[in-house]
Order: sequence, then structure tokens, then C-alpha cells
Amino acid sequence: MPSPNFNQRPADAEISLLVIHNISLPPAQFRGEYVCDFFLNRLDCEAHPYFRQISHLQVSSHLFIRRDGEVIQFVSLHERAWHAGRSSWLGRDNCNDYSIGVELEGADDIPYEAIQYRQLARIAKAVCKAFPLITADRVVGHSDIAPDRKTDPGPAFDWPKLRKLMLNEEG
Repeated sequence: MPSPNFNQRPADAEISLLVIHNISLPPAQFRGEYVCDFFLNRLDCEAHPYFRQISHLQVSSHLFIRRDGEVIQFVSLHERAWHAGRSSWLGRDNCNDYSIGVELEGADDIPYEAIQYRQLARIAKAVCKAFPLITADRVVGHSDIAPDRKTDPGPAFDWPKLRKLMLNEEG
């Protein structure tokens, strides 16, 4: 589903970071089309009161992993998705310039599904292979790159489980 919310990366940008996020619209409600609509700039702001708060935003992610494991791509991995906002990693600002963003359908304090971890591990391994500057220690949460603004993927996200799956998954 091609999102209009992207642009070209800077010419000197080397993709070197994978950022894990969560999203649910309305918050903590799953399995609807609102997240896709949001990334495609077609969210009906009258469908829920919360949507009025975010109606001015233009955001996207490279990939979205639904609760049932379905993966939807919104932006080419080679292009700059608008997922990180004001951010910094190891002293380098503007993480959108050099990162790939993966959104999990979820909320900070609700456990993620096993299939989401498996899909994320497969994706992370493929991304690390395609972009060798992304190593396991450069797979981070949105909260790691924007700690004053963001909390996702949240305390419910099981980082050891993801790391173990990345080591053990076929692919």
C-alpha cells in the first residue's frame, strides 16, 4: 500500500538502524483499517474522537505487522519513511534519514502476539542481511531514539524473545 508520506534519503545516508514501533488506532484497539488509513492520509477524523488529535500528522512506516502476522509495506526500504520524528541515535540526529521503521500493531502495555515476533525476527534478519550496517545492536525501539517523546514499543515488548528468534529463525 504505497504511502505518500515519504521522500528520498539524503545522498550520503547509509541505512544503519532498524526502529521498532507500536501503533493502534484508536489506542489499544486492534484489527481495523484505521492504521492503514492513517499512513495513507485517508483517516476519517470523525470516526473516533482521538483521530481529531492526529488529523494534522503525516506519518508512515516502511512495514506494519498486524496482530495476525500479516505484513504490509507502505514505503520502499530504500526511501525515507516518516516514522521516527525528532530523534537521535548515538549522537546522530534525524533517524529517518538512515533507518528502517517497523510498526507492530500493539500498545505499550499489551503483550504482542507470538506470530508478530516471528514475523519481526524474519524481517529483522532479512534487513540485517540486505543492509549490513544494521547489526543486532542497531535494532532499537522508538523509545531509544526519542526517549523524551516516545515509549514504544513499550514494557510489554519482549526484547530477549526477539533477539533469540533472530538467532534461531530460519531465513
